[in-house]
Amino acid sequence: MKLAEFNSADASSATHTLKPCIDVTRWVDAITAARPFQSREALLAFASGAANPFTPAEVEAAMAHHPRIGERPTAGTAEASMSRSEQAGVDPADAAAAEALARGNREYEEKFGRVFLIRAAGRTAPEILQSLNSRLTNTPAEEDTIVAQQLREIAVLRLEGLITE
Repeated sequence: MKLAEFNSADASSATHTLKPCIDVTRWVDAITAARPFQSREALLAFASGAANPFTPAEVEAAMAHHPRIGERPTAGTAEASMSRSEQAGVDPADAAAAEALARGNREYEEKFGRVFLIRAAGRTAPEILQSLNSRLTNTPAEEDTIVAQQLREIAVLRLEGLITE
């Protein structure tokens, strides 16, 4: 969608455009209300600021929509399509990487009670696995901060992919 279209869209259409980026109502509403943006860069800067910080409740709600790394969502939604694209660096045919990610995901979920979240776009399976193993040594408080940051990065990256000049 072009920035001009986004700026002039009714609130419902703008909300529909933003929600797949991250389903955090406060973030979506803040961006929708701040329109029009003078440039794509201004939109992305505002979106990044509006996402900082996400509250623990917002993080929890947003996490409900994220699949495990290495598991490709099959739904036909915009959010599922974005997730599949973001995980392009994880080859499902690489059995060793898939098993290592599955094992790491299980350990992470046992320790932190949620799926492992990372901005996967632009990262290879070995990079993701290295980060997963490193983050398993974190405390829950450290991980809360990292997960919120990863959600911010994902949301802004998705928005960047949706809006053109």
